[in-house]
Amino acid sequence: MSAVPEGRYGRSADARADRKLKIVGAALGALLLGVVGWLGFHYVSAGNAFSGEMITFKVVSETEVTARLEIRKDPDTPGVCTLRALAESGAEVGRKDFSFDQREKLVVEHVGMRTTGKATSVDLLACSAV
Repeated sequence: MSAVPEGRYGRSADARADRKLKIVGAALGALLLGVVGWLGFHYVSAGNAFSGEMITFKVVSETEVTARLEIRKDPDTPGVCTLRALAESGAEVGRKDFSFDQREKLVVEHVGMRTTGKATSVDLLACSAV
């Protein structure tokens, strides 16, 4: 019999607390989303000053391989890419660094590398600005 009529005495303290928590949660969520977006943008845009991709490779002989590389970079940014040649067993039979200092945005280069044994695959390990 002591039930309070709905809406007669205003909102309860629980309803006010729930509303404040929703507002604070929405503000923190929007802030977190903004920070993640900002970090992602800077990671994608600033991290691509120098990047490379191996398009194809060819085993020329028992002791030599060639590869076609495409390098995307800022025209003023020199860099280095490292290639590795692997034998069928997975052992490394060759490794070489190639420098790229051309003043172009896109560099397509055919590179050759001597090996200590017959290579069956070539990996592009890394490309980085100097």
